[in-house]
Amino acid sequence: MDIIVLQPGASEDALKHVLKKLESKGLKANVSQGTERTIVGVIGDTTKVTEDEEDAIRAITGVENVVRILKPYKLASREFKKENTEINVRGHVIGGKKIQVMAGPCAVENQTILMDIADKVKGAGATFLRGGAFKPRTSPYAFQGLGEEGLQYLAAAREKTGLPIVTEIMDPRDLDVIVKYADIIQIGARNMQNFRLLLEVGSTKKPVLLKRGLSSTIKEWLMSAEYIMSRGNQEVLLCERGIRTFETATRNTLDLSAVPLLKQLTHLPVVVDPSHGVGKWDLVAPMTKAAIAAGADALIIEVHTNPEEAFSDGEQSLRPDFFASMMRDLKQIANAVGREI
Repeated sequence: MDIIVLQPGASEDALKHVLKKLESKGLKANVSQGTERTIVGVIGDTTKVTEDEEDAIRAITGVENVVRILKPYKLASREFKKENTEINVRGHVIGGKKIQVMAGPCAVENQTILMDIADKVKGAGATFLRGGAFKPRTSPYAFQGLGEEGLQYLAAAREKTGLPIVTEIMDPRDLDVIVKYADIIQIGARNMQNFRLLLEVGSTKKPVLLKRGLSSTIKEWLMSAEYIMSRGNQEVLLCERGIRTFETATRNTLDLSAVPLLKQLTHLPVVVDPSHGVGKWDLVAPMTKAAIAAGADALIIEVHTNPEEAFSDGEQSLRPDFFASMMRDLKQIANAVGREI
């Protein structure tokens, strides 16, 4: 009893009756109202619901069907929502025909550099500006980001260029300040299973870009998305950014097979981060083209005007002229698979 489908035209009283019945069983609900039908996603341990209790719910006036979902992730599953989720961020739709491109530096270093990069990626066709104000680094002595000052620079760049902001959160204590500035909140690979953080961002109304963990399975990744969605935030983007394997020739192994697989399993938009996936700037373009062919809904790419002087991830950052050239090539790939850049 994981999904309850109401009949077309079912009354509001019928819905309230179903919700009250679930509440009496200690279960919660997520209501999705479509153009024809209302679907109630049941949240909680439904294994304790007996067949007789399930039949009793099926007998409620206005209920068309009760469906069991075997997958542990429910709200993120295709069974819960057949049509693709489209997330509108300041007029840019992620999950539709147009492939959105998020570009910018790994870290916000200063306002001058950020503004220059923002202008250049916007001119090349990027639709979002990415940049880290709080940076998770392997070494505690490495640059950790500018904090709120960096967020202010991002907001100023958005005001100038119109590009919505994608930036990372590391700590629930920073949520209020990040929500104040960001358009999309990024959960980095190291925090994919930081469940307290996932629940906190799930309580916001900001879209969440959830990166796959370094060694996480598809199931674990989708369960992390479920944590966010269980708190009411349905606007989750799944970002493949490479996984850790035995191979050391590239920074990570970019698992592009995850893209079509996710399209089968979930209705959520899929993003690909080829920069972190390969860690080498000259491999970013071919993997970006492959990501589009695989069905990615958006791309997140690191761009820096002076990669050798970048505070972080210079080796994988594209120069603006190369980014612009790549964007021209991507238009052809997108057209070939019935999409747009």
